[in-house]
Amino acid sequence: MYGRGKVSPLSEGSSNVPMVHMLVKKNVLIIKLGYSETFVSHVRMTCSLGDVLRTTSLLHLFKEDDVTWLTGAAAVPLLNGNPYIDRILKYTPDNVRQLETEQFDTVVNLEKVPDVCELAGSIDAVNWCGFFSDPATGKPTASEHAYDALIVTMHHEAKQANVRSWSDLLFSMLGEEWRGEGTVLGYKPGTEISHDVGFNTNVGSLFPVKAWPDGHWAELEKLIGDRYTVSYQQCLDDLYGYMDWINSCRALVTNDSLGLHLALALDKKVIGMFGPTPATELDPNDNLKVIVSPADDDCMPCCSSECATGDPCMQYITPDMVFRVLEEML
Repeated sequence: MYGRGKVSPLSEGSSNVPMVHMLVKKNVLIIKLGYSETFVSHVRMTCSLGDVLRTTSLLHLFKEDDVTWLTGAAAVPLLNGNPYIDRILKYTPDNVRQLETEQFDTVVNLEKVPDVCELAGSIDAVNWCGFFSDPATGKPTASEHAYDALIVTMHHEAKQANVRSWSDLLFSMLGEEWRGEGTVLGYKPGTEISHDVGFNTNVGSLFPVKAWPDGHWAELEKLIGDRYTVSYQQCLDDLYGYMDWINSCRALVTNDSLGLHLALALDKKVIGMFGPTPATELDPNDNLKVIVSPADDDCMPCCSSECATGDPCMQYITPDMVFRVLEEML
């Protein structure tokens, strides 16, 4: 398994000296900036925080090793305090130059940004996993075990047909079997529960079509009435404050977004609403209830940033549908 050190004797050849074994740590570099989502073809220069958080499940493979994580500046709060990361580096020219002088046993690159692919391939290492640059075309190519993941990433039909969970695909890129390992969040919120239900209304800029209509949120609040206390999404400009807010809620109603993954990492009950993006990629979790849009659209999941039909599928998830699931959950 990647990340497991070799056992070697400290002393040999003497019958009077016991054989003492020690674990030899390996140097591992994980490159996950969030500039390109691992299983989506889009590349952008703003950080997909949810993608970075989900990638932390890989750390279970490297618990005994020295792990360096290169990431976007916005994602640092998601990695700070992580017990399995020894060094967090922001993606800056100085840090890139530093990495180019170092040696690693394993480099894992999960970015498809051309410059980052080139960087990953140029670093002195024994093993390379994930995405790299094809010298002939300059386009992303994959390491030995990552071709299936690359196909899902680059071909829309494969993305729609995929039934493997996100972590299952992720682990397979390293030639490993996923056994249910979850995300690892280092931050420990200090807030106590003060709301029954949190409304996680915002979505990222890459897929605005994932948003549930504003009127539906208002109608759900009316249905809840005085049965439960409700709090709308807070601290959007402060990631630590945002995690504190999620931790203050018993349950979260959310679109497919960072909040969904944070809530699960914080052991909250979650109702996740899906339409344009595939719910099949979610890792199984006893705290998660998924509602998929009942819209009769062959294009679902379109994995597009805009609705091509002009009739967004998310509107077909009714407030009453969500309220019934919420009642069962609470």
